[in-house]
Amino acid sequence: MQIDKQQIIDILQSMGKNDQASQAQSDLPDQVDTERDSGLLSNLGIDVNDLLGRLPGGLGEKLGGLKDSFGGFA
Repeated sequence: MQIDKQQIIDILQSMGKNDQASQAQSDLPDQVDTERDSGLLSNLGIDVNDLLGRLPGGLGEKLGGLKDSFGGFA
């Protein structure tokens, strides 16, 4: 999945992770591919699944909607 670097920085800052946000600013490419750049994200202490769940309109919301539709996962 492609994510704009600024979105990642904004999420980190909203979580109070300003050091990680600064590091992401200097280390990540402008367009982050979660598969290609998984090593960089991991080095920054970013969990890709957590990140995707925090994106507005992203995978996390879609999975959450699916979970609600089926009454939750076992």
